[in-house]
Amino acid sequence: MGETNEQRADRFKRLATKRTNIVLDRIRVLGNCANRGAYEYSEAEINKIFSEIDRLLKVTRAKFQVSKNKEFKL
Repeated sequence: MGETNEQRADRFKRLATKRTNIVLDRIRVLGNCANRGAYEYSEAEINKIFSEIDRLLKVTRAKFQVSKNKEFKL
């Protein structure tokens, strides 16, 4: 017998919470690199880092969007 929607929802909440907290923690750790007393970096390097983060966030968010048009059209 398959899982109920509630079981799937509970699993999603558990895993999404855990994984989101991991991502947020790693972003905080990345922020430690902002210390100019310990590190040297250019504006271009910072832009490259955050452009890639922004790009991947958009790709990941798109995976959660429900497609309104399921029918193929040319």
